Amino acid sequence: MSAVEALRLAQENGVRVGIAGADLILDAEREPAPAVLEAIRHHKAGIVALLIADHDEWTAEDWQTFFDERAGIAEFDGGQTREQAEAVAFKWCVVEWLNRHPDRSDPGRCAVCGEPDREGRAVIPFGTESHSHTWLHPECWKGWYQERRHQARQFLEGIGIRALSEVTEIAKLPDDFGKKGDE
Repeated sequence: MSAVEALRLAQENGVRVGIAGADLILDAEREPAPAVLEAIRHHKAGIVALLIADHDEWTAEDWQTFFDERAGIAEFDGGQTREQAEAVAFKWCVVEWLNRHPDRSDPGRCAVCGEPDREGRAVIPFGTESHSHTWLHPECWKGWYQERRHQARQFLEGIGIRALSEVTEIAKLPDDFGKKGDE
């Protein structure tokens, strides 16, 4: 189950979900089923990211301008083909989306598996801003980061900015291209 599916499940079960900072605000006329609450808890960070994305200050036109500028720089200043430049620009858009939509979570519990900090299995903060850490076990980071990139790609493709898979392969950029710090 993804964050999108968990949010849809909550809504189908009469749970209205809002955000206050990095916290979810739930409102329902009756106590939700335990499975609904568990899905919301398990996907809290992703749900917060989705709801924050709904409040993004950039329009689709702003995102397109950002994409076009990055593609132009890569093509004309970087000497890349247009296809390579667009692949690079798409990756920059993913990075920008990740930076604009931090995945905050509470300390002491892994945002992915939900397990607490304990001896031999520390939960550590990922992120560069003091107010936007995501707390994870190091072994949970890769899956979390892949999901975050997937969310960014879904958003970008949803507003019409696309990267063809074969073009993305041409760019040969690492998956952590452009990430800030240890995020």
